[in-house]
Amino acid sequence: MLPTRKDFPEGFLFGAATSAYQIEGHARGGAGRTHWDDFAATPGNVVNAENGDLACDHLTRWAGDLDLLAQGNFDVYRFSTSWARVIPEGRGAVNAAGLDFYDRLVDGLLARGLKPALTLYHWELPSPLADAGGWRNRDIAGWFADFAEVIGRRLGDRLWSAAPINEPWCVAWLSHFLGHHAPGLRDIRATARAMHHVLLAHGRAIQALRGAGVGNLGAVFNFERALPADDSPEAARAAATYDAYYNRWFLSGIFRRAYPAEALAGLEPHLPAGWQDDFDTIAQPLDWCGANYYTCKRIAPAPGPWPALAEVEGPLPKTDMGWEIHPEGLSFFLRRMRDDYTGELPLYVTENGMAAPDEGDPGNRPDEDRIAYVAAHLAEVRRAIAEGVPVRGYFCWSLLDNYEWALGYGKRFGLVHVDFATLKRTPKASYHAFARALAR
Repeated sequence: MLPTRKDFPEGFLFGAATSAYQIEGHARGGAGRTHWDDFAATPGNVVNAENGDLACDHLTRWAGDLDLLAQGNFDVYRFSTSWARVIPEGRGAVNAAGLDFYDRLVDGLLARGLKPALTLYHWELPSPLADAGGWRNRDIAGWFADFAEVIGRRLGDRLWSAAPINEPWCVAWLSHFLGHHAPGLRDIRATARAMHHVLLAHGRAIQALRGAGVGNLGAVFNFERALPADDSPEAARAAATYDAYYNRWFLSGIFRRAYPAEALAGLEPHLPAGWQDDFDTIAQPLDWCGANYYTCKRIAPAPGPWPALAEVEGPLPKTDMGWEIHPEGLSFFLRRMRDDYTGELPLYVTENGMAAPDEGDPGNRPDEDRIAYVAAHLAEVRRAIAEGVPVRGYFCWSLLDNYEWALGYGKRFGLVHVDFATLKRTPKASYHAFARALAR
């Protein structure tokens, strides 16, 4: 059973989230090519070489998808704009059809009584900008600010909230150090520059959005609890390093105007010249802060150069992604944000959810594992609120089964099942559980 609205403070908001490339169908509507199209076209990068060309066809089925949000009794929809759909070359000419699509989407949300929560960028960089160095190139901060201004001037008068970049760790580290996401690099110099430039771009975008009159601006970070694999001092140091570059780098840059020492130990030699002078731009005042949380990781020391660590398997039950289910980590991060970084700034859980196999008839499957996962994490949200943490809302990932990046279409996070052969939507038991819990 999920807790109900009455279990949360008055005005607490519930939402569902998606992202543009994962659901829209990027090959249509005048969108430009992205580095995800290129990454997926490279053999071995994505399961079954699947891409976002069609995805869930949200581009033409958006009205029915918004009906699902309304019928699920949600308050807010967190969606993203595709940079390449709006500005196909990344700079210069605007694709009117792309802007019109997001205009209709926002109006459709408002018509259904839903609050539009915009994320400007959820990982689909226009290929021409990747050709120019992408996140390694300092100029991307200006390019991104220009995109933010275009979106802000068109949509800003109707948005409930806006955030520039979803999960900067994934944009920078996962994609430039581990190579698991586009552009698929394994290069520490590229990583350090991306880690800094993604924050510089965030700051420039906040300035551009405010200049366009957009209010209620925030930032969205992803977190993983870094647990030492054993009781040794070496494991503790390895976990602290992981925690520094995963969980603390971006918070520290925005809220403390500095980077953690454990991360600088490896990244500082590769940072761009003058990086210390950018914190006035990076640390723009915010109206709220968001946490995306799914799991914990067990960290052990490992031979080799910095960061000299490895992930090891943990003992807890796991989702279909192989991620341990560790709800306590969510309240840990909410408390840490309040205590160490954000103070009384409103906090939101901007993503939380699980992949489950969804075998059999999706309309009749009990979906008990997903319901239990969400219930356990909502219990931790309630615990944080009881301890005085100013948590104001919770967004489930995701509304729809969708394109799960390098894992293609095999991992299903949705509250609504999507048959990728027919694109038929079938609400799951977890969707119906939310609808009952959120009924007014």
